[in-house]
Amino acid sequence: MASPLAGHFADVVGRRPVIAAACGLFIFGALFQSAATNVWTMVVGRSVVGAAVGAASAVVPLYVAEIAPSDRRGQLVSVQSLFITGGQVVAYVAGWAVIGRWRWAVGFGSVPALIQAALLIGMPESPRWLVLKGRDDEAAAVFARLGHDDCEHIVAQVKHEVKEEQLSASGSMFTELITVPANRRALTIAAGLQALQQLSGFNSLMYFSATIFSLVGFTSPIGTSLCISVSNFVFTLLAFAIIDKVGRRRILLCSIPFMILGLASCALAFMHIDALRSNSTAPSSTAPTSSRPWSFVLLFSLIFYVAAYASGLGCVPWQQSELFSLSVRSMGSGLATATNWTSNFIVGASFLPMMHVLGPSVTFLVYVFICLVGYIWVWRCFPETMGLELEQVKKLLENGWGVRASERPSDLA
Repeated sequence: MASPLAGHFADVVGRRPVIAAACGLFIFGALFQSAATNVWTMVVGRSVVGAAVGAASAVVPLYVAEIAPSDRRGQLVSVQSLFITGGQVVAYVAGWAVIGRWRWAVGFGSVPALIQAALLIGMPESPRWLVLKGRDDEAAAVFARLGHDDCEHIVAQVKHEVKEEQLSASGSMFTELITVPANRRALTIAAGLQALQQLSGFNSLMYFSATIFSLVGFTSPIGTSLCISVSNFVFTLLAFAIIDKVGRRRILLCSIPFMILGLASCALAFMHIDALRSNSTAPSSTAPTSSRPWSFVLLFSLIFYVAAYASGLGCVPWQQSELFSLSVRSMGSGLATATNWTSNFIVGASFLPMMHVLGPSVTFLVYVFICLVGYIWVWRCFPETMGLELEQVKKLLENGWGVRASERPSDLA
């Protein structure tokens, strides 16, 4: 719910004020949790932080995409994923260090938000939002400050796009998003990638990795979970380094098959562990000693899967803002982000029941199937947007999915 609302307010008051409000919610929510005296006050604090996460995850990539030069946009948007994965590693270590002092653990969550709020003071408003509001001179000054070449030309391009969209406007922003073919395709791609990012099963590992590793006999499940988190951070760093050189589409087409291979290996490992457990006299909840090699196969398969995920699907969907035209960019980004969190909820709520009813092997094969369908969909429908100005991407989707057109970017000039 917070993501679409944040998208609406990002158009009304600007991108920076919404990010600043999210920082305020982070700070308040973290401190409120640290002072909680019962379950309900903790729930309120968590809800406030959840609203902040929803708002920030929608508007921050939007803001970065609108201020970044086209040849560095992928990297700069990926900084968000890089800091999220790095933050997860820090959170694991910090949580480990303050075991038994949970108030400190949740209270420390206010520190990154304080730092971000302080850094935001020196940041300009999105120049494209300024053009949308008719403040062309301010927009040109911001483009110049950000190091863009030919600022007046960029402002003219954005202004031309705004005028075209105003002439063709036939209703509300949501109506434009759904009825205009280019906008509808952009929403389908953005929301589809966000759904695939979550339904591929990654966050089931982040939420339940300690449970998974304890099931297969690891005595330090938190340590093995930290391996997963560190792998996620390291390979997000790889994605950051190559996304503007290799391209969004190619990264996904190269990385998803490795995700499938990793998940299939996990299913195979669980199959052997379950078979050995059923033939063992040990308690059913304990992995027999003979399954230890397969436990390590599972660990390395999960790390392999996480590496492939972080290299592609962990970063590319957050490039969503570049797909939308300016008039619907905030709304489209908000709805796509809401799709991410909805799919995240589905995965979190369904993983343990699936493990119980279907068994671990079949559960991971379900994720294999989702990734396979996702690969085919990406191959057919996701065009390459690397190096294109935001105003060119709209042309890419006007007459179809733009996959072939994206191979000839000079035609979009």
